Amino acid sequence: MSVLFLSLSGCALGIAEAQTVHLGGHVVSATGQPVPGAEIVLQPLQGTASTITAEVSGRFEFSGIEPGEYRVTVRAIGFSPVVQRLTVAPGQSLDLTLVLPEIVRERVNVVGDARPLDNMARIPGSAYVIGRREMEKVKLATDDVHQMLRQVPGLNIQEEDGYGLRPNIGMRGTGTDRSSKITMMEDGVLIAPAPYAAPAAYYSPTAGRMEALEVRKGSSQVKYGPTTTGGVINYVSTGIPSTLQVRSTVTGGGDASRKITADVGDSHRNVGWLIETFQLRNDGFKVLDGGGDTGVELSDYLAKFRVNTTPNETMYQEVEVKVGRTQQTGDETYLGLTDADFRVTPLRRYAASQVDVLDATHQQYHLRHLLARRSWDLTTLVYRNDFHRAWYKLESVLGSGLAGVLLAPELNVERIAVLVGGESAPNALTVRNNNRTYYGAGVQSVLGLSVSAGQVRHQVEMGLRYHRDEEDRFQQDDGYQMLAGRMILTRQGAPGSQANQIAGAGAVAGFVSDTITWGKWSTSPGLRYENIAFSQTTYARSDANRTGTAGIVATDIDAVIPGVGFGYTVRPGVGFFAGVHKGFAPPGPGAAEGTDVEHSVNYEFGSRVERRGVETEVVGFFNRYGNLLGRDTLATGGTGEGQLFNGGKARVYGLETSAQWNPAQAIGLASALPIRLTYTFTHAEFGNSFQSQFGPWGHVQSGDELPYVPRHQLYASVETDHQSWRARLEGVYVGQMRAAAGQGALVARDSTEASFVLNASGEYALTEGARVFAGVQNLTDSLHIVSRHPAGVRPGLPRLVQAGLKIALGR
Repeated sequence: MSVLFLSLSGCALGIAEAQTVHLGGHVVSATGQPVPGAEIVLQPLQGTASTITAEVSGRFEFSGIEPGEYRVTVRAIGFSPVVQRLTVAPGQSLDLTLVLPEIVRERVNVVGDARPLDNMARIPGSAYVIGRREMEKVKLATDDVHQMLRQVPGLNIQEEDGYGLRPNIGMRGTGTDRSSKITMMEDGVLIAPAPYAAPAAYYSPTAGRMEALEVRKGSSQVKYGPTTTGGVINYVSTGIPSTLQVRSTVTGGGDASRKITADVGDSHRNVGWLIETFQLRNDGFKVLDGGGDTGVELSDYLAKFRVNTTPNETMYQEVEVKVGRTQQTGDETYLGLTDADFRVTPLRRYAASQVDVLDATHQQYHLRHLLARRSWDLTTLVYRNDFHRAWYKLESVLGSGLAGVLLAPELNVERIAVLVGGESAPNALTVRNNNRTYYGAGVQSVLGLSVSAGQVRHQVEMGLRYHRDEEDRFQQDDGYQMLAGRMILTRQGAPGSQANQIAGAGAVAGFVSDTITWGKWSTSPGLRYENIAFSQTTYARSDANRTGTAGIVATDIDAVIPGVGFGYTVRPGVGFFAGVHKGFAPPGPGAAEGTDVEHSVNYEFGSRVERRGVETEVVGFFNRYGNLLGRDTLATGGTGEGQLFNGGKARVYGLETSAQWNPAQAIGLASALPIRLTYTFTHAEFGNSFQSQFGPWGHVQSGDELPYVPRHQLYASVETDHQSWRARLEGVYVGQMRAAAGQGALVARDSTEASFVLNASGEYALTEGARVFAGVQNLTDSLHIVSRHPAGVRPGLPRLVQAGLKIALGR
């Protein structure tokens, strides 16, 4: 009897085990990153819910689950909750991948959770993300944002100092001068010192402390502004980690370079925090006549603190405070070389630049509040950025501007002799203290709303921003004499005696956009409105205390900026998109009478294909400018007064292509061997003739090509990624480009040189949390002309070898 009972009990137990279900999987963000600490709730239609927490890898497992219908709810800090219904059969084993959309990125970042070539079909327009993993690889060799962005098609880059500390970036043929023709942001906040009043970005976020870079072009950029002719670059700072994390990188190498990056942070159920620093020092790669440093010292500090409610299905709130400070001292100059001297000693710096130095301080304060419910969310940001820079640098020699002297050395023999250290009279050299103080402050809110009606889904975004910014110029010129190769101060100018003015702007901007999807189709109409009030107050140059009568110029601008994009998915992995939008750039305060806004109509058409492991994107674009603006800055070889010039009509068209393939994956190997290629063709020309005082334009004839827009650019990289080691090789080709407007055959003295630069990097794991690495920029030590502005020939960075140690610890 007892034997029979045991047998029946064993049968019943076996039947019960056979009928139970194993349910497991991973919780990841839309970029594929694990979400440790995510809460997974398994609720049967009848019965008690079970709750577990995802591991560091994002893994979760439920065991002994009865067959039936369930509702799975996943919640995590900063993410939209996801609810999924499941029906499981007896004996079934399920392994799920649960993807959480991150609300903060959707409203603060310009691309959101999408990645290039795979999860971007929902974006009817051009977008590119250099994500966290890719940034970690790129930063083994460089912290130069120019080099980081070389893999993005459609960008025009004018190098200057070799380290990318003062970026000159354009998109699809826009001007590159101080990135003033694009919208530059950090974590969704305008980050140029005064983006309306003085958009030239003499400050740029420290690329070495960023975890991602986002680039958006095409019709959907009307959400961001104020400039919509080119596109948007958003620097994404390190996020607060979901668990305890301690990381540090120590790097040393050529040019006596020393670099330290470190961050530590943690999150608990209702709070999170992060502290981070980036420290860089080097002696520079140029050789100053008579000796001296030509390098830079940079210190960057950042702190974040977040308080949040417990995630739930109905409502989630969080408040995050972000505070940062960047200090930079650089022995940098605008003075370049003559062509003859470059051929002999390309890394030389003339003696007349020996006192040139830049001191800059940037401080940022951001307060963000997020309120999220299941179908809508509201993100509000209050921000302020303060920036001061005093760039003390050579302005002229014997009364002549540097750009003209170096362009025609045969006509300026006496002046060249002084620049290289020859004896001079008192005050032969004029050095200007470009002393400027900026601020930008505002508040912005973005409301996101998801609505579905049958097969049609709407993702509506509405935003409103109030912004004020200001540039205060308080500059003076000093006179120097050259004696025995050293510069002696012979005349000290009074503060404000060269420039004494305040330029300001107040702007109210709003936008509405709706991404509508139905079946295989999607469309994204959008509309932006800008109301801008400019003012410029000019004081007498003898009125250092600004107590006298001032001249005031005020202008108001209203602009309506529409755009629309379309997308069509032929089948999974194959899609097309197209878009058209109005390009707009404000003229700034104090513009001369008759200066118009910059405006254009921009078109694009493209396709994305993913087939058999090969991912490709091809985009054609055409921009027709009704009026192009040029700004007189010292960086373009001008006087530095900031005056704007109408450039009239222009036409820009081109082709952007990118492809990615992992042949190792295609043949079933465990290791990775990704290959990436991008190519850009651009043709940009003026559509009318005119005379301009803007240095790179000058006397323009219809059909002249725009300066600093190369026709051909190519990027290629290959890497191998194993569990314990990784190696990478990349090459960048940039075609010869004009340094001044012109047509016909390129003339050497008015153009840069075509270049092909190889970079290599690799790392090896010593332990689970420690890796050694090395990187080489410009592997073949190619020396070439990258620019002829601000004044004279400028070389690219020569070969630079660096190596270091990375430590990463955490729960």
